[in-house]
Parts: sequence; structure tokens; C-alpha cells
Amino acid sequence: MMKLLASGKRLDGRGLLDYREIKIENGVVEKAEGSALVSMGNTKVLVGVKIETGQPYPDLPNQGALTVNAEFVPLAYKYFEPGPPDENSIELARLVDRGIRESKTIDMEKLVIIPGKEVYVVFVDVYILDHDGNLVDAAGLAAVSAILNAKLPVYRVKENGEVIKMDEYVPLPVQNCPIPVTMVKIDDKILVDPTLDEENMASAKLTITLTKNGEICAMQKSGLGAFTLDEIVEAQKIARKKSSEIREKFFREWC
Repeated sequence: MMKLLASGKRLDGRGLLDYREIKIENGVVEKAEGSALVSMGNTKVLVGVKIETGQPYPDLPNQGALTVNAEFVPLAYKYFEPGPPDENSIELARLVDRGIRESKTIDMEKLVIIPGKEVYVVFVDVYILDHDGNLVDAAGLAAVSAILNAKLPVYRVKENGEVIKMDEYVPLPVQNCPIPVTMVKIDDKILVDPTLDEENMASAKLTITLTKNGEICAMQKSGLGAFTLDEIVEAQKIARKKSSEIREKFFREWC
């Protein structure tokens, strides 16, 4: 692998900065308000969006609520086990949540039914079906796509304060679509969209999530190795270019 990397190639034939083929299927879960299945090479992630009503967070009485969960299905990878969420699924959920929340993907102020009392609660559930590296990007794209095609059930408030669900749906109030771009460092090379084998060889990993305006809304580094300042600057340039390409290909009509 190291000889290939030195020549600017990878085991699967890609260049160092190339993504694997990305496929996005929307509306794959009939009973969800929104859903999307993303395939990134052999990595497959399903995201479902459910929307219910509930009480707002005490410190955000005039905003809807957002909850992101991730589940690693045991059949997706030999080391995934059934049971409560482990640190890896918790970290993945936090990364997806941060991208959505910090980019203000959803206008949460428009998810209020009765200020301070009842709001919409958006549940974003991430399911890892096949793991061959770069779960963050696949999960992030699936989450954004599921949110974009989600339908919001309409509720009306009667004069007596009773809340009634109508037989009507409208799109979620979406105002941004964050795109995560993950890179790893192997020796002195930066690789985009790492496979599982590449992740295992890497000394460090960096995910940069960008808004539709190219602003960084989330960034996370993992691994024992380090990125130099010059490498981080270069990684930001790469992330802006790649996120723009993905947005243009898959999300142009929305953002």
C-alpha cells in the first residue's frame, strides 16, 4: 500500500483525494417521516427521521427539539455487538448531531406548536448496515438527505388549547445542508474517504463539516497521530472542494 500511496494511488484504484462511488436512495422506509440509504463503496448507512410532539428543552422554550441516535447493526461488522450504544456509536451520533445543529440545518423556531409547552421533536436514527470505513460521511449524507425529504405533520391549536393532528403534511423548514468530509493521514499522505483498511493504517483522522456557504460548522480529529498546521490548512481546502462537489451533485435543488 505504501508504494501505491507514494505514486498517488490506492488499493482500489482511486486517487488520494477521490471518493468512492456515492449512491443515495430516498424514501426507503415507508413509515418514517423521512429516510435515506447511502452507499459509499461497500459502506452502507440507513437513516430514518421520525417526528413527534413533546415538551421543549427548558432552556430553549421557543424551539423544537432534535435527537440523534446511532446503532451499529451486528451484521455490519464482525466487532459490532448487540446491546446498548457503545462509545463508537455515541461518538458517531454526536458528530452527525453537531453538523446538523451547528449549521442550523432545521429552523427550530418554526417547530413550535405552543410556545414553552409543546413543540415538534425530530428524531434522527442512524443505522450502520455495512462498515467498510468512513461512517461519518455516509451517516452525515444520509441524515441530511432524510431531513430534506422528511414531511412534517401539521397540528392545529384550538381556542381551548387542545392540539389536533391534521391529515396534512408539509416539508421540514430546512435552511442548510451540512456536508462532512473525512480524511486520514497515512505516513505524510492525506487520503479522502478512507476505507476500513486505510482507517486501520492511519495515524490520524480528521472530519470537517461545512455549510452551504463553505463555513466550517464542525471539526473533529481522532487517532494518536497529529496533523501539522499546514496539513490542517490543506485539509480545509480539500474539504471545501469536496463538499461543494457533493452538494452540487446530490443537493443542488435544496441548497
